[in-house]
Amino acid sequence: MLVEGDQCLFCNLDLCRCSMKGDGNVEKPKGVKETVGAYAFGKRGFGSSNGGGQSKMKAKKIRTSVTFHRPKTLKKDRNPKYPRISAPPRNKLDHYQILKFPLTTESAMKKIEDNNTLVFIVDLRADKNKMYDIQAKKVNTLIRLNGTKKAYVRLTPYYDALDLAKKISII
Repeated sequence: MLVEGDQCLFCNLDLCRCSMKGDGNVEKPKGVKETVGAYAFGKRGFGSSNGGGQSKMKAKKIRTSVTFHRPKTLKKDRNPKYPRISAPPRNKLDHYQILKFPLTTESAMKKIEDNNTLVFIVDLRADKNKMYDIQAKKVNTLIRLNGTKKAYVRLTPYYDALDLAKKISII
């Protein structure tokens, strides 16, 4: 029968059903240190991780499924029988793929004559790169209504757009 007021030496609780309950004169086996209460398990207590007194509450994991599945704990290193990629991937946007073709409309010809500017249809992923061993003063790009990208390449005064257009056979 449990009596209130007596504290258990093992659990340090008032109402306990363990065998260590008594008035404190419990015989201990030889080789065991003389400790009392929670000090038998260190100053922090049984399962406490913080320094003083109360133990922290562990956050409860949110259940997302009704059924329980045992967690997969074994993680093996990969040891493939053959490489999954046989050859390294090639760069699909190399310097030959950037310019598709020059534009030869009347407005493009007017740009060549008046503004020293060449007009090209380029790849959509292309950024403002140089081509034909020339220095561009600036490059303006826009996406047309049919989904292609147009680039206006303004040349430096050192180059003549008309001569370059003849060289690449636009005119």
